[in-house]
Amino acid sequence: MASMDFDRQWLARLSRSLKSIVGGDIERKVMAGSGEMLSEGTPEASAEWTVQTMMRLDELLTSVQKRDVMTGCACCYPQSDLEDVRQAYRNSGDIDEAIGMLRGKFVSFLRDRLGLGDDLIGQILAAGWGLAGVREDDVIIATKIPKSGSIVDYFRQTDPIRKRRFYCYCPRVRDSIGKGRRISQTYCYCGAGFYKAIWEYILDRPVDVEVLESVLGGGDVCRIAVRP
Repeated sequence: MASMDFDRQWLARLSRSLKSIVGGDIERKVMAGSGEMLSEGTPEASAEWTVQTMMRLDELLTSVQKRDVMTGCACCYPQSDLEDVRQAYRNSGDIDEAIGMLRGKFVSFLRDRLGLGDDLIGQILAAGWGLAGVREDDVIIATKIPKSGSIVDYFRQTDPIRKRRFYCYCPRVRDSIGKGRRISQTYCYCGAGFYKAIWEYILDRPVDVEVLESVLGGGDVCRIAVRP
């Protein structure tokens, strides 16, 4: 049931984003077969539909349109939890201060919500992972953490394929890794949209994002460049 709810919610976001960016005619072409996929209701059907949908997206849209559509599908961090960071940036104009505040929220999440110990938190922070990202000159490099419920298993796992499955938040990707399905990396701009929404809210202006590495493309982690 949870997987079906995820599919329905994500499909609604994809449909809205397509209509907004490229209009109804292309939206209908890209979304073809989504009803049948939902009716079948299996992880395999969802993953296979995603393979075909990303192929249609890559064929019908420009690179800019693809990024705009997919970033518009992202799950978003609650804006209410970013209000203090937004206000601090308005007052100071200091991105480093905003990064520091986000890092504090992230540490609290790892310790209080996930119950992780200091050693594992230290590993995660030392790797530069998490909500805040790491600033390199004028670019913020954000590296996703493994799926919240799988962090401990991720660090214990030695098999690279199983490790990538534990890492990704998306059930479609987890079901595809190691099974020979080739979902276009265009799909990963959905995950990049999470960081795009955070920084656009804090800075109150558009930002660009670029997927640098993803487990879908065979990488060990998912890294996103945010260019304010």
